[in-house]
Amino acid sequence: MRSCEEPRWGWGRCDPSPILFLSLLSAAPFGLLGEETRQVSLVVIPSDVGPPENLLHIRAVGTNSTLHYVWSSLGPPAVLLVATNTPHSILSVNWSRLLSPEPDGGLMVLPKDSIQFSSALVFTRLFEFDSTNSSDTAAKPPGKPYPPYALADFSWNNITDSLDPAALNATFRGHPNHDPTRAFANGSLAFRVQAFSRSGRQAQPPRLLHTVDTCQLEVALTGVSPRGNRSLFGLEVATLGQGSDCPSLREQHSIDDEYAPAVFQLDQLVWGSLPSGFVQWRPVAFSQRQRSRESALPCQASPVYPTLAYLLPQSPIVRAFFGSQNNFCVFNLTFGASTGPGYWDQHYLSWSMLLGVGTPPVDALSPLVIGIMVVALGAPGLMLLAGGLFLLLGPKKYSEYQPIN
Repeated sequence: MRSCEEPRWGWGRCDPSPILFLSLLSAAPFGLLGEETRQVSLVVIPSDVGPPENLLHIRAVGTNSTLHYVWSSLGPPAVLLVATNTPHSILSVNWSRLLSPEPDGGLMVLPKDSIQFSSALVFTRLFEFDSTNSSDTAAKPPGKPYPPYALADFSWNNITDSLDPAALNATFRGHPNHDPTRAFANGSLAFRVQAFSRSGRQAQPPRLLHTVDTCQLEVALTGVSPRGNRSLFGLEVATLGQGSDCPSLREQHSIDDEYAPAVFQLDQLVWGSLPSGFVQWRPVAFSQRQRSRESALPCQASPVYPTLAYLLPQSPIVRAFFGSQNNFCVFNLTFGASTGPGYWDQHYLSWSMLLGVGTPPVDALSPLVIGIMVVALGAPGLMLLAGGLFLLLGPKKYSEYQPIN
């Protein structure tokens, strides 16, 4: 058994029926196992044992492979990532077992021997800090911590009410079951899931480059009354390690900030096996719905560290798919700083990430930056060339001196 290591952040803890839906044919760059086109569908899996349960299935079918993203708000919000090497793999759900105290085997992707990669993310806690007396933007924690909100104790909306199969999106919206301070009386925490029928970028920042091999999550905290005058918020995210190793957190830097002004970095969480899963995000959040440079907040990520399963709230879908013996890892995200814009401006906070399997999308230089580089590098050369041609081909000036004969 691995040892439980303390994170560098002091506030972290070390403690059957397949269903198909309307599909959209789409094209994308080279992806997992050489796929260039996929049929992408999004559907809510209905429960056959009681009220509708919040289980959302994204299925992206290619010629030789299938990607499955299974989102759920049973327990803490969570998502499964599963990649198979067949276009015929299906999701099978046994609701009676999934909702039981021992959900092992209640959710499967079949055939099992077609699975090439699988992992999960679980969003376990919402943090809040009082940064009033904190002037160090790099401090961890970034202020005095309030008791965290356990997302396993939230009540969530019926996902069917927000489902838009044509636009390939749906929203989980929740609030605490027990809210003595009535902080969520006029607010909510939302997880908006978006699948894609083609590659591209969304209209608003952070404008992450997506393909049909990916889906996007936007986390939005709206209208919640903070417990301090200058509260900062954060998320605890748990994931499954591959073997005894945690996923690695990497940074990519660029000279181009056209898609996210003043942000020259892209963060990636990458699992080690191939084909691998990945999570991508820009280290920026926003304090206004109109996401602009003026409302941008820094997003800081802790190192990824191992933890013990019994210290985390159980996600039924993770337990159902992977069983009880797993190696969990955790990292934390905080949004904002004690100075500058913050949640306190409009009681709004949003942050986005991209989740995928295969080769992560890579930002190329934008046309604007390429044009600037061509002008900057080409102008001196053109001037030298023009000067040389002028000296070579220009009019000749002769001396007015007349020799004495």
